[in-house]
Amino acid sequence: MQLEIGSILEGKVTGITKFGAFVSLGDGKSGLVHISEIANTYVSEVRDYVQDGQSVKVKVIGVTPDGKINLSMKRVEERPRPEHDSRSAAPRRPREERPAQADMSFEDKLKQFMQESDSRMSGNKLYDRRSSRRRRD
Repeated sequence: MQLEIGSILEGKVTGITKFGAFVSLGDGKSGLVHISEIANTYVSEVRDYVQDGQSVKVKVIGVTPDGKINLSMKRVEERPRPEHDSRSAAPRRPREERPAQADMSFEDKLKQFMQESDSRMSGNKLYDRRSSRRRRD
């Protein structure tokens, strides 16, 4: 059985740990549903969401070169993301304007984050200098 990223499968929970649940997919293959991929809410105890022997639907979200299978329960029925984030007044940029992060390596994502962070920090420092000059006058 060849597993493809994005495929949705039915499996049986074979083990539960503090960091996730192991799911048997058949044909001797099994994968891990990390605690962060169990539900769309904060999960503090995996056993609150799954039990040993329970049948679950999972989505394949990754296969490592050494054969480890990463699974997700919460991505089986992904909810559409809103175009406007209710926590901020600024509308979200359309997806085509954002960099394709799925194609980026971890190092590239980290580099992009650091550049954006440095830019924001320098803007904050500039603002602080201006306000400190006003206080002296």
